[in-house]
Amino acid sequence: MRCGVRVRVGTWNLAGRWSAEHEEFLLSLGCDVLLLTEVSDELQLPGFELGRAQAMMAARRRWAAVASRAPLVALPDPHPASAMARVDGWTFCSSVLPWRSCGSDLPWRGARHADRTLAAVEALEEALPADRLVGGGDWNHALTGREYAGSIEGRCHIQGALTRRRLTIPPTELKHRIEGHHSIDQAAAPIEAHAVGARRHSALRHERALSDHDAYSVDLEV
Repeated sequence: MRCGVRVRVGTWNLAGRWSAEHEEFLLSLGCDVLLLTEVSDELQLPGFELGRAQAMMAARRRWAAVASRAPLVALPDPHPASAMARVDGWTFCSSVLPWRSCGSDLPWRGARHADRTLAAVEALEEALPADRLVGGGDWNHALTGREYAGSIEGRCHIQGALTRRRLTIPPTELKHRIEGHHSIDQAAAPIEAHAVGARRHSALRHERALSDHDAYSVDLEV
């Protein structure tokens, strides 16, 4: 991402599904980079290079992936539920973070939900670069308002990491599809990247949901 360039970053949890409608929806977002979670092994996106997490979330479903219109260099996964890639000198990381009922089985560690969130956040902080970093995905925390999917203590661990890395989350105030809930799908960029135009994109098509998550996008002015 060169100086003076606007880059659109999107994030979407595909719930392990893939079809021609999913492809059409993703392309309609007009994104340059996509931070995807719960990614079907069938996913192929014309015009994009793809870096997938190695670990499987379920049969034929990866935890995360990064897709880019520009050439992409896949990097080692910073956590089993994350995928990481370098694009034009920037590092992009797509992650799933623990949800309230995820349990303590791999890849999660810790007796309580907040402990599992802290362990995942610490692993990511250790592996991620110090600058030129954009992170996102299904973090299972709203980061504002009442917390339904995660925990308030887990939210504090995430916010602490964002503060230490000087990252900001433009979509924080965007709504979830469920009335009264805020988005748990996040995209965090450096403060100096001037994030603008955060949007929610409904994943409902012909009265049918392509996923149980809507998609979100934000423009970064680098």
